[in-house]
Amino acid sequence: MLRPYSHVAPLSQPSPPKGGEGFSAPFAFVEKQKGAMRLVAVDPHALALGIVPGLSLADARARVPELEAIDYDPQADKTWLERIADGCDRYTPMVAIDPPDGLLLDISGCAHLFGGEQALVDDIQTRLDRLGMTVRIACAATPDAAHALARHGGKEDGIGALPVSALRLSSEETVALRRAGLKRIGDLTARASAPLAARFGESAPELLARLAGGRDIRITPRRPEPALVVERRFAEPIGHVDAALAAIEYLARQAAQRMQQAWRGGRRFEVLLFRTDGLVRRLRIETSLPNRDVPLLMRLFRERIEALDDPIDPGFGFDLVRLAVPVFEDLAPVQLPLDGGSIAEGEMAALIDRLSTRLGRGRVRRLAARDTHCPEQAVLAFPAVEAAPDTHWPAPEPGEPPLRPIHLFDPPQRIEVMAQVPDGPPLRFRWRHVLHEVARHEGPERIGALWWRRADNKGLTRDYYRIEDLAGHRFWIFRHGLYGAEAINPDWYMHGLFA
Repeated sequence: MLRPYSHVAPLSQPSPPKGGEGFSAPFAFVEKQKGAMRLVAVDPHALALGIVPGLSLADARARVPELEAIDYDPQADKTWLERIADGCDRYTPMVAIDPPDGLLLDISGCAHLFGGEQALVDDIQTRLDRLGMTVRIACAATPDAAHALARHGGKEDGIGALPVSALRLSSEETVALRRAGLKRIGDLTARASAPLAARFGESAPELLARLAGGRDIRITPRRPEPALVVERRFAEPIGHVDAALAAIEYLARQAAQRMQQAWRGGRRFEVLLFRTDGLVRRLRIETSLPNRDVPLLMRLFRERIEALDDPIDPGFGFDLVRLAVPVFEDLAPVQLPLDGGSIAEGEMAALIDRLSTRLGRGRVRRLAARDTHCPEQAVLAFPAVEAAPDTHWPAPEPGEPPLRPIHLFDPPQRIEVMAQVPDGPPLRFRWRHVLHEVARHEGPERIGALWWRRADNKGLTRDYYRIEDLAGHRFWIFRHGLYGAEAINPDWYMHGLFA
């Protein structure tokens, strides 16, 4: 059974900043293309006067002298479309962006929650009208059909009357179809697909089948569907942050009950606050361990709100609050040992969660060992709230000095070295304009290059030395390249400090 889709095609942005509420002259967004300023989008007033996208600004003003030109900002368009898509999440989790100015919604199984498809469409239309948007909305059994109806007009039972440009073929293929007398979709559906593919390419019958309903291609939502979603709707919008926090706590308890029944816990939690004007505020928190402790989650959400640069503005109120748990992990009851080890681990995890929530997930990091012999790649720093991989740190033999320094320079710093023989240990070296006399050395420790990762299959070998100067300072330096075999005069580098 084919699933219903809805396509929202915004025809213009909200009123431009120039002119304010009294701005009544026709306007267009312009962009420099091939050395000329051309129209990218126009408002309905300009469209009614015969001004269409693609015209040069000079030609457009020759026809309509009062036309106002506004610089086109594609990034602003993209951001605005993302904000509209966020607002459409209230209707279905299956929302996809149809660039440059459209949205696709899979509303199968969702329309009855709003009183049917027409009621859902009316609600979308009303909310976008409040934002000053001019849109076309169409519902159809497939995404391609909804797209075509929204872009070219018509009803779902009138697919055959749409122009062949609705197939979204290349301009050359579209012109070829028209020259062959095939101007409408109905002219194509009446013909066999094999001759159509032989004359106009393999893509023509495939796109035709998707448009006419013979192929139902599922959309790819912009965000994956979370593992658990709970939400609460309000007949009267709530206008205070405290009321929103109370609703979040209510939803968190519902989610915790479901997670407890499944012996699972969440590691990422996301709250969506839907405003009545269609805009959405998002609050995200993460925990380093699976969790379903409601007081802890609420403490983190309050920390997150306090850390926001832009305070939450409820506008005319929130009419929907949703809590999503995208990441699930097993969380069974744990027997605490007598020495309190698990308690200490939980306290450390709680501290990491609070710091990461307040400072940002990338500000608090932990180190993990990687399986590589390249020194600068042997340790990876990643956000502390992520699950820690198994780490096995190399430890020196009892009574032996550490094999690796506590600090590495990235990148290694060039030094000047004097050695008794070209491939021997250093006698003295100059680093940062200071001359160091070598008292003791140990090495070399030879480390080969990662030659299999380089396109030319080449790399230079490193000979590392642990050095102690006359002042007792210890360094980790290396000679880059084997003398005579890989380099005539190998360079030396300072890579780390032991103390």
